[in-house]
Amino acid sequence: MTDRLAAASSPRIYLDANASEPLRPAARDAAIAALDQPGNPASVHADGRRARLLLEDARERIAGCFGADPAGLVFTSGGTESDALAIAALGQGRRLLMGATEHDAVRAAVPEAAVLPVLPDGTLDLDGLESALAVPGEPALVCLMHANNETGVLHPVEAAAALCRRHGALLHVDAVQSAGRLAWSLADLGADSVALSGHKLGGPKGAGALLLGRAVEGFRLQPATRGGGQERGRRGGTPSLPAIAGFAAACVEAQQGLSRQPALAALRDRIECRAAALGAVPCGAGAPRLANTTCLALPGRRSEAQLIALDLAGISVSSGAACSSGKVARSHVLDAMGLSALAGSAIRVSLPWTVQGEEIERFLEAYAALAAGVPVERAA
Repeated sequence: MTDRLAAASSPRIYLDANASEPLRPAARDAAIAALDQPGNPASVHADGRRARLLLEDARERIAGCFGADPAGLVFTSGGTESDALAIAALGQGRRLLMGATEHDAVRAAVPEAAVLPVLPDGTLDLDGLESALAVPGEPALVCLMHANNETGVLHPVEAAAALCRRHGALLHVDAVQSAGRLAWSLADLGADSVALSGHKLGGPKGAGALLLGRAVEGFRLQPATRGGGQERGRRGGTPSLPAIAGFAAACVEAQQGLSRQPALAALRDRIECRAAALGAVPCGAGAPRLANTTCLALPGRRSEAQLIALDLAGISVSSGAACSSGKVARSHVLDAMGLSALAGSAIRVSLPWTVQGEEIERFLEAYAALAAGVPVERAA
């Protein structure tokens, strides 16, 4: 009884980092400091200039983390706006191609795009990409995420970029999930544009960025919000300085913490080994992946029922993208991988930078009960 009461009174366990990472201390401090600045970065007086210095310092720090030119960094509200902004500009007069496992932010921005197949492990079929690029006619814009938000699978972006260059195509990469979890630069990826989101790497919600390569910096962006010429006329409206300052601090802290990724991979592997012994199927486990992400399908157990049971046990996971108001939808990612039979029974466990080993053990205890059909112990 004592052990049961102790478990019931334990703090919640947050294992949904791919939806949003916990706020990093440096990001909190930077955001609070920026809140104390009364000036508008567009104002010419001393208070405005101080705010502008904060904004431009953040621009340089974020660009520096990814080997980008600060002049080619456009602040946005997050990854969704960054994707839409890039696609609207770079896609003009071009055929649109997108990976079959793209995030809904890209799928919604290019509903007419031709879909590029993925291999059973979830990685892009490069032969399929080359065939699509070889079609005569207009040059293409290819939209390809770096790391999948549901499975953590890494696409061969560098190889895709080489094919795009060979065929005169442009490449937009959604790197929302890989930023702060992998070491990469804009030049490494070979992308023409890259979308980032601050809260996905431990910054405040409400700030993101679009990185533009030198070849496309002169492209005319079509901002969804037109305002007073902010961001060199590329994105209107007063920037959210506290969120941007926190975003920059989170970028730096995340880059400094990349050495912890092997430890996260070990925790992920522990989860998958124990879950597989219980009958679960780790989806995409044969491909290169983010260290912090596992997608576990439990045949015969609906995703929604698993989420509810784990939530009642005080554990936060998800069934995929956190892009809709509380919906639990069938995974188009697993469908594309040929795992349709498992698409309605999968959950995503994504480990935050704060995770501890004992939290993994608590999750595994709850998951074992779930797999056995035993009621999961409720949290207080």
